[in-house]
Amino acid sequence: MSSWEQRGNYLVEVSQRCLKGHKTFDLCRSHLVQASQISKGTIYNHFTTEADLIVAVGCAQIEQSLIQAKSYDELYLDPYQRFIFHHCQRLYTILSQQRFVIERVLPNEALLASCSDYYRERYQKLAEQWYRWNETTISQIGHVAGFDRVELVTNYLRGAFINIDDGYKQYDDPKLYHQFSYALTQLMGHSAKRIPSEKAFADWLAAKSCHPH
Repeated sequence: MSSWEQRGNYLVEVSQRCLKGHKTFDLCRSHLVQASQISKGTIYNHFTTEADLIVAVGCAQIEQSLIQAKSYDELYLDPYQRFIFHHCQRLYTILSQQRFVIERVLPNEALLASCSDYYRERYQKLAEQWYRWNETTISQIGHVAGFDRVELVTNYLRGAFINIDDGYKQYDDPKLYHQFSYALTQLMGHSAKRIPSEKAFADWLAAKSCHPH
């Protein structure tokens, strides 16, 4: 990894820290000067527009989700369990780390059109990989005719993450993950599936205090 890439990754990490607990993307490139102790000129070389900064943070979050999803491919052999616990982990991360919900601003065609080619193409590539992981896993769970299940689920996830974050829900509430899983299961068309119980989620949460994923 080049020094330019390392610096860019560092600036994105600083951006994510600055956005913790925020409900709007109110971070500007100029804010990073003090937060990162990197010169304004260097920051503006990395992010030539404000849109570049937003999309760079979006890329980082998708990349983190992809890494975690692929690790769950080995952890959960059952695709249904893999899908449910992966998205529960995403929700847990948002709430426990007060992570900015990138779904508030992306995807957004106008925003992508105003950012540089580098970040637009990177975002589109990562978003495609992310879509394919969800599509493949839902297909492995079992095809259900009648609706585009991937579209239904991804639209639900976007709204759910925003609404749950707005509601200041507790990250350690097993009932929250049980209800979230119920909605995902219904949207996938698998109402006959046995959803992990509240007890299962309580155990899952308890394990995180010792072995966080």
